[in-house]
Amino acid sequence: MNLSDLAVRLGCELRGDGSIEITGVAGMEHAGATEITSLHNPKYAPKAKHTRAAAILVKTFLEDIQPAQLISKNPYLDFARALELFYQPPRPAPGVHPLASVAPSARIGENASIGPFAVVGDHVTIGRDAVLYPHVVIYEGATIGDRFLAHSHVTVREHCRVGNRVILQNNVVIGGDGYGFAKQADGTHYKIVQSGITVIEDDVEIQTLTSIDRASTGETRVKRGAKIDSLVQVGHGCVVGEDNIICSQTGLAGSSILEKNVLLAGQVGISGHLTIHDNAVIYAQSGIGGDVEAGAVMSGSPAFEAREWLRAITAFPKLPVLLRTMRQLEKRVAELEAGAENKSHA
Repeated sequence: MNLSDLAVRLGCELRGDGSIEITGVAGMEHAGATEITSLHNPKYAPKAKHTRAAAILVKTFLEDIQPAQLISKNPYLDFARALELFYQPPRPAPGVHPLASVAPSARIGENASIGPFAVVGDHVTIGRDAVLYPHVVIYEGATIGDRFLAHSHVTVREHCRVGNRVILQNNVVIGGDGYGFAKQADGTHYKIVQSGITVIEDDVEIQTLTSIDRASTGETRVKRGAKIDSLVQVGHGCVVGEDNIICSQTGLAGSSILEKNVLLAGQVGISGHLTIHDNAVIYAQSGIGGDVEAGAVMSGSPAFEAREWLRAITAFPKLPVLLRTMRQLEKRVAELEAGAENKSHA
């Protein structure tokens, strides 16, 4: 499509030649003469002078750059929207592959696609337009909504519930047993049956190799719109709130509650039975051992207020010098006190 048509589709103001034919979307360093790119972080503005792109999405007009410009309220979002116009992932044709195993009691919605070696258990319900790639396994009694997308080796365990428009990337496990054992008198561990379920609400996406454990009793719940990265562990009985962002290698111990719009950066550890309130931000590699108030920004392990943490880590490398200086001062004070005492006796 030409650039003027693209500007209309995205709702952007065009500055430049609208007749340019656009064939795709690329990053600023790699974009070619028929591609559009984006400047969504102002600190990269100098690179815009060197891009070979035909056009660039920007928030405010830039002087002295060659490409045409699309003025956007949210360049990053419009970059994503433009990408969808030029690329859609392949979708398998509807139907059940002959090598799939679907229980007679399962109910499958229209236009569903079930790939080879996928297994759908007894009394499962799956909605319309679902896609199950090869080797997906849906255990007995699971209920899944419309437009479900499960990549290869996803598992949804028994009686779990999954909403509409949920995307599960490769090797996600929904409803695996929570980690629960009771210690016996002889020191051995007695397994606690995990009788609860996992509930995934609408518009959730969970990335590769992530586990959302079922509850020992009751439920584990991931609420609407949450996005969970790869290699995340959500323990039994947890609640992940609406529109949460949880980044890679984060772990939530059992019965942790995250309210709305919480952001956990990578490698955050959350101890159990606590609440992180609305709009809190936890920086990478933080350890959370207690409740976090709404809107707080935390960092460190154990975590505390991020601005204080920044001051603390600035001081930390200086501690050996400060300690040596303090000891020298203590020694000097002791010498002065001893001298003063000797004079008083004289």
